Amino acid sequence: MKGVVIAGMGSGVGKTSITTGIMSELSRQKRVQPFKVGPDFIDPMYHTLACGRRSRNLDTFMGSKDIVRGIASHASKDADLCIVEGVRGLYEGLTGTTDDGSTAEIAKTLGFPVILILDARSLGRSAAAMINGFRMFDPDVDIEGVILNNVSGPRHEEKLRSAIGKHCDIRVIGIVKHREHLELPSRHLGLATVDEGSKESVIGLRALTDDLDTDMLMDIVEGSDDHTYDTGRLYAEHDYSMTAAIPYDDAYCFYYRENIECMEAAGISVKTFSPLKGDHLPDADLYYIGGGYPELHAKEISENRDFLEGLNNAASEGKIVIGECGGLMTMCRSITGKDGVEHIMSGIFDGKAVMSGRHGPTYNIIHSKGKGLFKDMTIRGHEFHYSEIELGNDADFMFSVERGTGILDGMDGLTKNNAVASYTHQYALSTADWLKNVKKVID
Repeated sequence: MKGVVIAGMGSGVGKTSITTGIMSELSRQKRVQPFKVGPDFIDPMYHTLACGRRSRNLDTFMGSKDIVRGIASHASKDADLCIVEGVRGLYEGLTGTTDDGSTAEIAKTLGFPVILILDARSLGRSAAAMINGFRMFDPDVDIEGVILNNVSGPRHEEKLRSAIGKHCDIRVIGIVKHREHLELPSRHLGLATVDEGSKESVIGLRALTDDLDTDMLMDIVEGSDDHTYDTGRLYAEHDYSMTAAIPYDDAYCFYYRENIECMEAAGISVKTFSPLKGDHLPDADLYYIGGGYPELHAKEISENRDFLEGLNNAASEGKIVIGECGGLMTMCRSITGKDGVEHIMSGIFDGKAVMSGRHGPTYNIIHSKGKGLFKDMTIRGHEFHYSEIELGNDADFMFSVERGTGILDGMDGLTKNNAVASYTHQYALSTADWLKNVKKVID
């Protein structure tokens, strides 16, 4: 397994657009396996479009280093190379004193070289000082190249190249000129989710590689060590012989791929449907309603009564229903948008989801209260939302929150019968056997 980590010197340096452009360009000739550092759902969607292979999250808070190596090995079995997009600045992590949870830690965990993206706007010799500072900060991080973004023209480029050539021992992969029309669209949780026009946008990002030496980049990859990791089985296996139905569209699209594969390893057949397109709720043993942007499509969702009433009936019948963030909102009585308009939802729980202000992003650690689907588990994940839940009088919670915010007063996971809905996006591989209690709660 060979690869490279593309990291920023900070946030807002053009990392996602440039990385996606590189992925798209190299995927024309090679099988590129994409990854994203940290708990991000949207960037991997663009990676997946660029490469034609599903991007994965790599995160040492939610999973161990062995889990990270296992995911990388599992996903890249038939790939020519891996490209990992970092998160924030190269060294930003959980604290100011360690590299825990950082892009640097992932690079060292996988043994991949790093290419830095530097926002060179208005910089000259200072760019060389910044590069040397990043390389000296942690000698165990193998920084092999740099991409200079926001270069204003030939004179600026010449000044940068001469300064870096004199003061730094590093390869300049090339430059990227400022091009506003090639930036990816955004909304309140980050980049906009992919839609029918996203493929064209991703292909357009190849233009960002016009002045990059992709052969030099590949030389860095080929010159690095080839790593093989034997980490055993990632998922606990069961023979449940069940079916799970999962909504997947712009309203519900935030799912860790590992959670879906955990279901499949447990013998649960997964099928998808689209409430936004008017699909009825499929017949299934288990329903998993992920996050996304239900608040932006609340009117359309509210009009799909077969979906919402079917979900309520399934929960009343004791079927397993798991909701996360947007799924939690949908399992409440209503969603009230920023415009103040209230839209009726499924009503599994007596609570109203109201758009308020930003909460997170933050990592979560939650502990079950010793009952239900996730009995006797400690689970890690993350939360990031712009809503709050106004609860009725009969709220019952499954989780206490050690780290994070949750729904109310250090509690998360509204629960009723075998339904549970949380603000926490759970990460299945943060616990030994995420679905071990499935049969126990429905038998």
